[in-house]
Amino acid sequence: MKIAYLDCFSGIAGDMFLAALLDADLITAQLLSEKLSQLGLGSVRVRTERVLRQGIRATHLRFETESDPQGHRHWAEIREMIERSFLTPAEKARAIAIFSALAQAEAKIHGVPIEDVHFHELGAVDSICDIVGAAVVIEALRIDRWYASKINVGSGVAETAHGTLPVPAPATLELLRDFPVYSSGIETELVTPTGAAIIRDLVSDFSMPAARWQQIGYGAGTKELSQPNVLRVLVGESIAHFESDETVVIETEIDDMNPELFPYVQQKLFDQGAKSVSAQSILMKKGRPGLLVRVLCDAPSVDKLCEILFRETTTLGAIYYSVQRKKLARKILEIHTQYGPVRVKLGLLGSEIINIAPEYEDCKKLADERGIALKEVYRAALEAARNLQ
Repeated sequence: MKIAYLDCFSGIAGDMFLAALLDADLITAQLLSEKLSQLGLGSVRVRTERVLRQGIRATHLRFETESDPQGHRHWAEIREMIERSFLTPAEKARAIAIFSALAQAEAKIHGVPIEDVHFHELGAVDSICDIVGAAVVIEALRIDRWYASKINVGSGVAETAHGTLPVPAPATLELLRDFPVYSSGIETELVTPTGAAIIRDLVSDFSMPAARWQQIGYGAGTKELSQPNVLRVLVGESIAHFESDETVVIETEIDDMNPELFPYVQQKLFDQGAKSVSAQSILMKKGRPGLLVRVLCDAPSVDKLCEILFRETTTLGAIYYSVQRKKLARKILEIHTQYGPVRVKLGLLGSEIINIAPEYEDCKKLADERGIALKEVYRAALEAARNLQ
């Protein structure tokens, strides 16, 4: 399985992400220039130079573009620009997803509808090129799974079009919600909104996996810092039979709640980041039947999920503890059946597919549209997926 790891010891920015992939010879400046020139912003040339950042040789990237008298744009304008470009459908979808996450964060911070979000620095040509360029290379590389380190966000304040803001900037912090972040004490902005949006789109596992790293690149930031201002990217083949991570289990026992409430509580827990929510019948004190409610989540989500349990159930307390988890590598593919497209989740042991699970909602939709049995759509999806092996 092809995997990549982003080492964010000096943060991440859109141009650093692209520069690191160029430095690792995973993409070419010519490909990026050709793709970015299809946006309708005029000719775009990707220029690179080799630089030293505290003794580490890295690639620094900049864009040569035609003059941009506008300099700032609304989200709706940027989305329309991407949609009418000559990029592939997958590249367009990825670019719009990354920009949409940015727009949602900005809308929340400034208290405006998403369609009214006005990008200042992020609406300039360089920022558009950062995000669209990232979409192009992500689709081109076909990495099965992206990992990252904990993210060094910096500290202090930054001057922006909105005035002086704390570091990390509010929109950046919103994009990094629930992600493991820290500051090494450097008083500067190390994570830009574009960098945060890219890592939000790609990464859900913040640990270094066992792998044979075949390509390594360093993308340089512009500032000179007291430590190497670079983003390191590693690309290679996973050598782990299983993936592993640490997760948290929350448990509570309930014997006096109307069971009709449980599906509502379960959905609220999922909406706030729970990975799994289950209930097991148990016998409690005085022989009363009850439920053992078990929630699986990441450590940063414990408090808000406990609050939901306290507010929405009759429990007076909950226990929680960390556990180690072994799991198969997972990959989601869209396959084509005689009834239509269905997403399937593959469980991988190395490169071997050992579990296949069709997406229920996709199968249900096709069964309803075609007037056929749900099990027939499942059968067709499983057969098509097995033919991939």
